[in-house]
Amino acid sequence: MNKENLISVSKNVRKNIIEMLYESKSGHPGGSLSCADILTYLYYEKMNINVNKPKWEERDRFVLSKGHAAPALYSVLTEKGFFPKEELKTLRKTGGLLQGHPDSKHVPGVDVSTGSLGQGISNAVGMALGLKAQKSNSKVYVILGDGELQEGLVWEASMAAAHYKLDNLVAIVDFNGLQIDGKNEEVMGINPLDEKFSGFGFNVIKCDGHDFDSIDEAFKKAEEVKGKPSVIIAKTVKGKGVSFMENQAGWHGQAPNKEQTEQAIMEITK
Repeated sequence: MNKENLISVSKNVRKNIIEMLYESKSGHPGGSLSCADILTYLYYEKMNINVNKPKWEERDRFVLSKGHAAPALYSVLTEKGFFPKEELKTLRKTGGLLQGHPDSKHVPGVDVSTGSLGQGISNAVGMALGLKAQKSNSKVYVILGDGELQEGLVWEASMAAAHYKLDNLVAIVDFNGLQIDGKNEEVMGINPLDEKFSGFGFNVIKCDGHDFDSIDEAFKKAEEVKGKPSVIIAKTVKGKGVSFMENQAGWHGQAPNKEQTEQAIMEITK
């Protein structure tokens, strides 16, 4: 693992997120910034993909179940070279390539269109099941928001994943503790997450979602498990990397103005 490169890429990813949201005047910075390091690790260290063949059958699959964090995914995809960086300016604009949520029909590198919370992991389970049927060695990775776990569909999908022994599925919970209406525990308590997932038949792993050594160790542990799906509960900070956005629920779905954009980029790149 080239940790210095991952740190450098993650800074670019965060910078892209801020710039594209300022350009679009709308979007979701908080949850995009909190999962930026995990996405960087997946695309630069973990997943078997081919930038020149986005639909390569032997690729690993990725699902962004928390689809509102699309800016983070788009940012990583453009850093990898799936599409030109200029396209980031089209976010949420009529006729542009990049919609407010991931679109698998038009955006190279996006495996599943997502947006309705809870449905992403259901798609991931179906994909993992299909790959098993094909005797494929490919894996499926899915990132969920912690507030998203309040959706019952998540647990139906999780029950199916364990029932079918989908050890080719790794779910990652972006556990930043906040959602659009405030703290998760005040809106609808989701803890203890480890016991819940364990009870549903998952191998449970915890990590620091902003420490690449911790992230790397967690994914290596997931690879060792056979006969059951794994979930990595990654402790993160909503708005990570921008001081005035960190741990602030108000930045769930609010674009920065010019001064805020300049300050954010300065903090990210310093």
